Amino acid sequence: VQLQASGGGLVQAGGSLRLSCVASGRTFTSYTMGWFRQAPGKEREFVAGITWNGGFTDYARYVKGRFTISRDNAKNTAYLQMDSLKPEDTAVYYCAADHSTVVVTTPRLYDLWGQGTLVTVSS
Repeated sequence: VQLQASGGGLVQAGGSLRLSCVASGRTFTSYTMGWFRQAPGKEREFVAGITWNGGFTDYARYVKGRFTISRDNAKNTAYLQMDSLKPEDTAVYYCAADHSTVVVTTPRLYDLWGQGTLVTVSS
C-alpha cells in the first residue's frame, strides 16, 4: 500500500481545509489510519486516528473539537477536516497507516507514511 496526501495550502486563521489521503492497493480496510504533523524544529506529533471501520476515533487535545477524521473505504481514502485553524496548526501534515486494531499515537509504530502536505495558517 502507498499513501498519497493532498489538500494542504495557505489559509487565514479561522479558516478551514480538508486533507485527503488516498491509498493504493486492496488492503486499505486492514489499516488503522492516522494523521500526524511536524512543524519546523519540532518533533512529529499525533493529530488524529481512526480504526479500520471508522468505529473509533481519537484526537490530540490541541485539535479536539476543531478537526474531524473520517474515511471512505470504498474510495480507499482517509480525510482530515480542519476547522477554526490557528497559526500554531502550521506544519507539514502526514497520513500514516498501521495494522493495529486500535488507534496508536506513536509515530514509530506506524508501518506506512505518505509524503506530507504543507498547511500554512496566517494570522
